[in-house]
Order: sequence, then structure tokens, then C-alpha cells
Amino acid sequence: MKKKSADETKKLVRESYSRFIKQGSSCGCSKGSCCGSGPDTKAISMAVGYSENEIRAVPDGANLGFGCGNPTAIASLKEGETVLDLGSGAGLDAFLSAQKVGPSGRVIGVDMTRDMIEMARLNAQKGDFKNVEFRHGEIEALPLDDSSVDVVISNCVINLSPDKTKVFKEAFRVLKPGGRMMVSDIVLTKELPDEIKKSPESYAACISGACLREEYLGHIRSAGFDNISIAKETPYDAGRSSSFVSSITVEAKKTGRH
Repeated sequence: MKKKSADETKKLVRESYSRFIKQGSSCGCSKGSCCGSGPDTKAISMAVGYSENEIRAVPDGANLGFGCGNPTAIASLKEGETVLDLGSGAGLDAFLSAQKVGPSGRVIGVDMTRDMIEMARLNAQKGDFKNVEFRHGEIEALPLDDSSVDVVISNCVINLSPDKTKVFKEAFRVLKPGGRMMVSDIVLTKELPDEIKKSPESYAACISGACLREEYLGHIRSAGFDNISIAKETPYDAGRSSSFVSSITVEAKKTGRH
């Protein structure tokens, strides 16, 4: 089976998430994966680190159960900060961040799936979030100015990118000097067998696009970040792939030494 190009990979992911929005169908994931939906959504989100109060604090429809962690829990967000959410989906983490940075702060969500952007904007209207905006774009080419945000967050999205180093370089570019990044993601603890690696369903389910833990941290390091550490690592329920993956939340800083 020929390896998919970057454009083909993005098309697969975009179509998978658009289909979920339009039809309510799953994107080929296990019950505990980043593509959970339906009555299990709340349970999935609480299992990866969200509190019941946090889930209640966002508009209905903002939590799709797609996360593999809760980066906002360790981001130490402050009043007045500008936050960027990479792959913002229906807006869960963006809305939680907006409540922490307050009316003097700002949250920008970026997602490559137009259906997700439309849903997030509707959710912002429902929740009357005036300090949140959602932009259509790719996380490998962010529609933001240099040194324009204080914090970058992301949740179970970067593993889907075919060019993870480029994603982290873009995050580094838009961060202000002294800015910080907190991302929750899926990483491999050992190499996947070929039958899982080549499965389109596994890619959309955040599994076959993942890389080894040390390789993932290497992408962050090569982008220029310092003070890189794993704040949390837990086993990840990914069905038949569970023994190969874990969920990590990584923090890093743009110290200005590069």
C-alpha cells in the first residue's frame, strides 16, 4: 500500500471530521479514543481530565469528546492573555480558556475543517463568548502574526499532522518571547504493526499518524522550544492499538535563547 501524501492525509482527516459533524457518525475510533461521541462524550472527557464543572461551563455541542487530555488544566492561564488553540474543533478548550483569560483576554481557535469552524462559531454565539474567534486555516501555516499570542494549546490534533515539526515551528513563530505551549496528544510507546499503520480508520482515530514519544519531543525541540517536559502521561484506550500508545501532556517555553 502506497504511503499517503500530506495532502491526501489532510483530506482524509478533514473528510472524517466533516462527516462526523454532518452525520453524527464516528470517524472509525474506539470508544475511548479522541473521536468519541454520543452518550459517552461526557464520560470520555472526564476520563481524560475534564471536571464535571468544566463540561457544564461550555455550550451544548462544544464538547465532542475528541480530546486525549486537558491542556487548559495545566496552562495556568491569566487574565488578559491571548491564547491560541490549534485544531480547536467545536470549541471546548477555547471556551474554557476564554473564561480564564476574562474579558480583557482573547482566544483564537484555528481549524482546517470548515464544518468545525461553523459549529464553533455557533457555539460561541450560544454561549455569548465575545472574547473568542475561530479562524479557518491549517496548523502548519497559521493565519496569525509573529509574536502575537501568549499561550498555545492543542488537544489530540498535532498527531494528525504529516509535518509535526512545521506545526511546532509555527507555534513558536506566533508565540511572544517568554510565551508557553501546553499540548495534549497521542504518542507511540513502540512501533505500530503495518496493518494498523496503514489503516485509514486508525489515522483518523489519531493512532497511525502518531510518532514515538522521543520523536515527538524532538520535533518540539527542533522548533526552538526550551524547558520541555511531560506534565502528565497516561495509558490510552485505543482498542487493539492500546498497547502501542499513550496520552501525554507536554509543556514548553519560548525563552528567546534561539
